[in-house]
Amino acid sequence: MKNIPSSPAVKHLPLHNLHVAAGARMVEFAGWHMPVQYPAGIKQEHLHCRTQAALFDVSHMGQLRLNGKRVDRALEHLTPADIVDLPLNQQRYALLTSAEGGILDDCMVSRYTDYLYMVVNAARREHDIAYLKANLGEDIAVEEIHDRALLALQGPLAATVLARLQPEVQHMRFMASHAIEINGAQCYVSRSGYTGEDGFEISIPIAAATQFAEQLLVQEEVAWAGLGARDALRLEAGLCLYGHDIDTHTTPVEAGLSWSIGKARRPGAAREGGFPGEQHILGELVNKSAARKRVGLVVQGRAPVREGAALYDQNNNRVGHVTSGLFSPTLEHPIAMAYVQTHVAKAQTYLLAEVRGKQLPVTVVSLPFVPHHYHR
Repeated sequence: MKNIPSSPAVKHLPLHNLHVAAGARMVEFAGWHMPVQYPAGIKQEHLHCRTQAALFDVSHMGQLRLNGKRVDRALEHLTPADIVDLPLNQQRYALLTSAEGGILDDCMVSRYTDYLYMVVNAARREHDIAYLKANLGEDIAVEEIHDRALLALQGPLAATVLARLQPEVQHMRFMASHAIEINGAQCYVSRSGYTGEDGFEISIPIAAATQFAEQLLVQEEVAWAGLGARDALRLEAGLCLYGHDIDTHTTPVEAGLSWSIGKARRPGAAREGGFPGEQHILGELVNKSAARKRVGLVVQGRAPVREGAALYDQNNNRVGHVTSGLFSPTLEHPIAMAYVQTHVAKAQTYLLAEVRGKQLPVTVVSLPFVPHHYHR
């Protein structure tokens, strides 16, 4: 990635000037100027998140508010997740699925008193908004939130840091989502993130975002982290990146995301099916018929195996391909995620990855690579 000049076609984050002042290398990502790394470097940012608290600006993500009578039931018609039974002040991971059983996007859904709050992927925000408006029904209002920044404070010391500004967050558990005042500003705070570590995502009015970020950054435990560290952290945690590890050609079962299919939505349950692609998805779930599976790979040697690399069995039959890969700062060796044919998806299976005309030995492993440390 290269530094990019300012362009009217590429949007600036609300905290753009803070990133520039901090020495961030800015790149274009999903139509936004984004900080990919800071002077300390990706490895140091990554390890800081694993040991202390890293601050990520994820304001490029789409923030939505869904209002209307039985909005939960309306949204359930578009996802296998259990939205109807989602408790107040809780968040849930959800997949928007297609009629063919593919994944249109993955998102987070929180229930507040009068509405649902959604966070969707930046590259899919326009698609998702149009899709929701077209399919939720006339009685449901889909409002894109433009006046809020979104920051993620991640790491084992995240709760200690944030509690200095708002003690209430100490009592939140993983996937709790509350409307909380910080510095007099009404924020949406969830105890969640994309790193595998404990942490919070904070939606805060833009007018209050700079002061809030600066209050975090003056604390000795906190440092900025960019897209590079975020990608490495989420891969170590075995978390999918839309457009790479999941897409419209991937089913939830193939992706290892069957856990996101609510118990109430499964065969024989109270609200069985009723979402796009239900026959295909539930068929794979019940019959264990998915032809391929998402797996982790540990690479022998030091050379990373990148997205797109073909995978072969010991008889030189092609059995899959890599979707994400890099050198793990935590484990200090290369790791990757891939889709492979089900018969070679068992842990400890030996495969070969083709990289620049050479075949590198890789071993199938269970995900995640680095254990999660969520505050349950």
